[in-house]
Amino acid sequence: MDVTVEIAQGRLRGQRVDAVTSFLGIPYAEAPFGPNRFAAPTPPPRWAGVRDAVAYGATAPKVGYRPPTSTILSEPVVPGEECLNLNIWTPDIAETGLPVFVWIHGGAFVNGSNAVPIYDGSAFARDGIVAVVINYRLGADGFARIEGAPANRGLLDQVAALEWVRDNIGAFGGDPGKVTVAGESAGAMSIGTLLSMPRAEGLFCRAILQSGAGHHVISESTAAKVSTALAHAVGVSADVEGFGSVPVDTLVDAQRDLGDRITAEAPTGAWGELAFNAMPFEPYIDGDIVPELPYTRIAKGSGADVDLLVGTTSEEFAFFLVPAGVTQYVDEARLRLALGAYGADVDAAVAAYTALSPNASPGELLIAVMTDWFFRLPALRVVEARGGQAFVYEFTWRSTLYDGNLGACHALEIGFVFDALERSERITGTGPPQKLAEKMHRAWVDFVRDGTPGWTPYGSERSVMMFGEQSGVVDDPRARTRELWSGVR
Repeated sequence: MDVTVEIAQGRLRGQRVDAVTSFLGIPYAEAPFGPNRFAAPTPPPRWAGVRDAVAYGATAPKVGYRPPTSTILSEPVVPGEECLNLNIWTPDIAETGLPVFVWIHGGAFVNGSNAVPIYDGSAFARDGIVAVVINYRLGADGFARIEGAPANRGLLDQVAALEWVRDNIGAFGGDPGKVTVAGESAGAMSIGTLLSMPRAEGLFCRAILQSGAGHHVISESTAAKVSTALAHAVGVSADVEGFGSVPVDTLVDAQRDLGDRITAEAPTGAWGELAFNAMPFEPYIDGDIVPELPYTRIAKGSGADVDLLVGTTSEEFAFFLVPAGVTQYVDEARLRLALGAYGADVDAAVAAYTALSPNASPGELLIAVMTDWFFRLPALRVVEARGGQAFVYEFTWRSTLYDGNLGACHALEIGFVFDALERSERITGTGPPQKLAEKMHRAWVDFVRDGTPGWTPYGSERSVMMFGEQSGVVDDPRARTRELWSGVR
């Protein structure tokens, strides 16, 4: 059934199916091309008559996933320039004061979109929440340091989307004072940064960070080095005029090639911190939009009034190592080399991780180490640094793919959060447990609604909800490996 709503930009036609009404592809800013390319997001367009909002809008230019990742993650491409758009699912536009859930997608800041099927917000709307899923500029267009352009344009897009929600969500039944911003991977890293950004203050009252926190930015000098290399690759100057002269597809191809080069050269030390971050196009510390390391700002009190739900999966890095067949080539020497590069006490770390998993291979121990360094520890540090009430979880259920070796990998929990297991088998394998999806989705709904997901805050006991075949709270899981990184990560 068609449903029409009026906002400041004009009238929108959505669709109601069963108990959920959706409005798709709503522009929250003008198309970021032509004179708007590499500019801060500009006010959204207006229109006469009724605009259809019944299909996903354009997706931002992106490098795309390659095998084997492309077999695990869906990456739809919707052509068009009006890529700064968002999707809304609501119980009823006639409602008032409903809590709002805004999802920021992941994809290492170079991939992803709000058109990914698993991000359908119907289950949240079914349960009384207005769900919003946004796009933002990716790669060089969103995050490269470009002379003459504002810094961190992708983050400015996210702020513009949240401002649009503040100004318009009431027309869809939502309360702009009850906004929870949530995301996974690069989406969660974005939220960790938004918590520290002056420009994002007051735009949300709760935040859910899945597999990303407050450590994932690079220095301005590293960002400049990446942009210089990209400019050299396409034969232009590293400024608005130079990059603006390069066709979008050509620049995307050059970003993909540069990413491959950085990955290959990173172990030599040629790219500094990118040897650890492995994301050449991500937010960088510019002193204004991103004033300093987000974790540092959070520790100083930024975002202290925002309720937090933070967590990771048990074997995050299996996603990056197992499908590529890397783990079988890892021996103890390579494991020790990685620990040394991360700054750990190598002997103590080997002993701690081996004690935790006595039968694990060096490759499996490396997964545990990299999961802790890149995901688990940054999540815990944000909670520990800010004080106040925060809830922590760990997702432990293991995918059946790759003979079970994919484990509780990165991105696995998203289908459970969205209660969308029917769209998740590319990563879960067959037969994921619906009861776990219902439990996890309900925790997210409860947190969005009233700030309490159903277990005790982290606190002095370091309480963590373990979501798995048997879910329950565990105090200070893997304390020994947490402690050995103290002062390091």
